[in-house]
Amino acid sequence: MTEGDPRVGDVRRRLEAALEASARPTEAAAAKLAKQNKLYVRDRLSLLLDDGSFVEDGRFANALAKGLPADGAVTGRGTVDGRPVVVIANDPTVKAGSWGARTVEKIVRATETALREELPVVWLVDSAGARITDQVEMFPGRRGAGRIFHNQVALSGKVPQVCCLFGPSAAGGAYIPSFCDVIIMVEGNASMYLGSPRMAEMVVGETVSLEEMGGARMHCTVSGVGDLLAHDDAEAIELARLYLSYLPENWRSPLPTYHPEKPAVELTRTTVPERESQPFDVHEVIDGLVDADSFFEVKPLFAAELVIGFGRMDGETVGIVANNSMVKGGVLFSDSADKAARFIWLCDAFSVPLIYLADVPGFMIGSEVERGGIIRHGAKMVSAVSSATVPQFCVVIRKAYGAGLYAMGGPGFGPDATIALPTARIAVMGPEAAVNAVYANKIAEVEAAEGVEARDAFVAARRAEYEEDVDLERLAADLVLDQVVEADELRRELLRRLRYAARRDRHFADKRRDVPPV
Repeated sequence: MTEGDPRVGDVRRRLEAALEASARPTEAAAAKLAKQNKLYVRDRLSLLLDDGSFVEDGRFANALAKGLPADGAVTGRGTVDGRPVVVIANDPTVKAGSWGARTVEKIVRATETALREELPVVWLVDSAGARITDQVEMFPGRRGAGRIFHNQVALSGKVPQVCCLFGPSAAGGAYIPSFCDVIIMVEGNASMYLGSPRMAEMVVGETVSLEEMGGARMHCTVSGVGDLLAHDDAEAIELARLYLSYLPENWRSPLPTYHPEKPAVELTRTTVPERESQPFDVHEVIDGLVDADSFFEVKPLFAAELVIGFGRMDGETVGIVANNSMVKGGVLFSDSADKAARFIWLCDAFSVPLIYLADVPGFMIGSEVERGGIIRHGAKMVSAVSSATVPQFCVVIRKAYGAGLYAMGGPGFGPDATIALPTARIAVMGPEAAVNAVYANKIAEVEAAEGVEARDAFVAARRAEYEEDVDLERLAADLVLDQVVEADELRRELLRRLRYAARRDRHFADKRRDVPPV
């Protein structure tokens, strides 16, 4: 046996030591993870990816530096349910998952791979942000941290981008989740903020806790930055895998299909209350339309007057946008308009047909919402509906008043069909508001001259005239509606129309881009 080259032996020993250092956390780091109820980065990847599918890049990054295994990030490719993805995962046991120059280079290369191969990106984020000591090398240059955001914007609408946020995402790093299609935050651990509570106290004199500043529950209920709230790391990863199951690999790929299932409940003629003033949970209608247990709701804790999410009908993905009269009467606010607009853009990007379930009295009015820019936010939603080229179906299940009809994909926006239940009403406004708006002075005159009974009779007569003017049969006869069906026929009606609509032309307008009212 020939004697080996000692230099090769030395290289092998050093490489093996580097591999070992990045294979598992130190004893102290493992104890800290356990105390925080967190999983190690490679255990997170094992839950996300199919067994044996992971191919890692840049594992020896910064191997010459002590205490920086893989430079605090794990990147590479793997498969989720047999479909390839790019993964980018922070290791919080290495300098709190902070970014150095090689961390940034690894992330930039991973996003370039995703762009080149048009692969979905899953971000497993748990990072304290940039290392100030490396700022010159990793912050300002052409391949600095800014390139990550540039590439994320280029990836937007090209491939799905999913973020599981297990810990902090601080300062500029907070923009990584914000550019993703969905952000899943672990309650109690995840946080996002541009400036920490300590910085806020120093700069603006505000004393605030981390949870109040940028905690998971706050972002999922108040700011709307977070989409889903998970109990722990494992649940967050399971939600990410489930989310990906509804979407194609990229914008060119077909939607995944699954074995058809019957709905969990059957819609009946009594599912939707006939009295428009009686609130009910629109999830009852959704559950009667989609395959059993297939509805994946997005932002359930934010602007709950509007329900959005993916479902499967006969095994195929659809997007649902539905007013929920159980919450604030189903009135549209600025937050619900924002929530809808982004979901519609998402569905349009990845060829997911949209079904609108309209039960909406319109947009909220009053000085507070006007000062908050509700016109601008409402225009954003209407813009999204207008420009979407996927099959769209407007189903008026009860009221659709004013601009609420427009925001929910009404006839003027070229849906593939406008379908109504017999409980539907379509008008500029409800009968009571309409009669008062038109006849307020006359009502006062009648009451003053003839008394309360005469006033009530006058109002009742005007209301009857108004309701006759917007009678459902008249709207169908005038071709405002394409079909009126009972609730127990709605799923079958939509399934037939969805099959035909799959052939539709996806062209909208010739221009460089729109200028959205955001």
